Amino acid sequence: MELQQRGALQVFPGSTMDLLLGDVLDHYRTYGVLEKLLQLPERIYDQWIFQMLPGVQQTIIKMYYDFDDAVMRELLGKKLSARHRKELDEVSISTGINLKSCRRQFDNLKRITKAVEELTGTVLHNIRNHFCLPDDLAKKYCAIIFIAGNRFETNKRKLHFLTFNDFYNCAHSMMSHWTTATADEENEGCSVDLERDFLLELRDLRNLLEKEKEHKISICKVLKGKISDRIYSEVEHNFKVYSRTLINIAYGLNHNKELRDLFIDLVEKYIDPCKHLHWPPSEMKSFLQAYVETGYQLDIFKSNPSLKIVWKRYIDGLSGCILAMYHN
Repeated sequence: MELQQRGALQVFPGSTMDLLLGDVLDHYRTYGVLEKLLQLPERIYDQWIFQMLPGVQQTIIKMYYDFDDAVMRELLGKKLSARHRKELDEVSISTGINLKSCRRQFDNLKRITKAVEELTGTVLHNIRNHFCLPDDLAKKYCAIIFIAGNRFETNKRKLHFLTFNDFYNCAHSMMSHWTTATADEENEGCSVDLERDFLLELRDLRNLLEKEKEHKISICKVLKGKISDRIYSEVEHNFKVYSRTLINIAYGLNHNKELRDLFIDLVEKYIDPCKHLHWPPSEMKSFLQAYVETGYQLDIFKSNPSLKIVWKRYIDGLSGCILAMYHN
């Protein structure tokens, strides 16, 4: 009946309803067999049931493991438990995505997460090789695993305005600058293990608080004429507030709770106040660039080169998060 309402018989003149129904059922049966292979994509290349060109095989795998950003945003940071799977009808309603599709995306994420936990080697390498996924999609799964593995809070009301792409960019920035990466992972920016020694070393950045006056003078010289007079005046009068916020966040990241609440702290303590003052994103970027570059000139870094590296890694990683999150 539904096929008739869609005008299927008009699209395929000469066809009967029985013929069309039979063809649809054949496709469902084919998909049922193919889906079992897709759950272990490597089998696709070894099987002889379906004769497909390599390009077609790759396309089918990518389409099966691809996901809707809106659905993944709902799943981000949640345990992939049976209870949450039962609640996918709510995800379907809120995102407008078919329930079966939501279940497929949930199951795929759970399958990949479980697999990489049991495999040795780098996460990105394992996702690419064992699930035969293209780089861009594999990196997205890598970012999801990074956020979940480090238990970042992503679901508080304060964070509802952030999209999956925002969190992906934040994860990529942290993975590029704050993790223990092998040479290959460093090139990819996809290590998922935060470097604990680096997080401990961040506490030493509090020594910068003793150099606030010098830092302020330097940054004001750099920003003069590069940002609007209104924002320049804000930096000139309240540099201490902005600088101390960023340094105090750094100081707490070696504690699990502060690390877990990083996104909340950034929104409440830095992003929301800047939004209230209507900082343009371009001037926010200029400030952060000047903040790290003028910091290099401070005596504290000249006498301690290793701390200079910690400073650059921290601000580069944090700037990526702030700029990704700085929108309405």
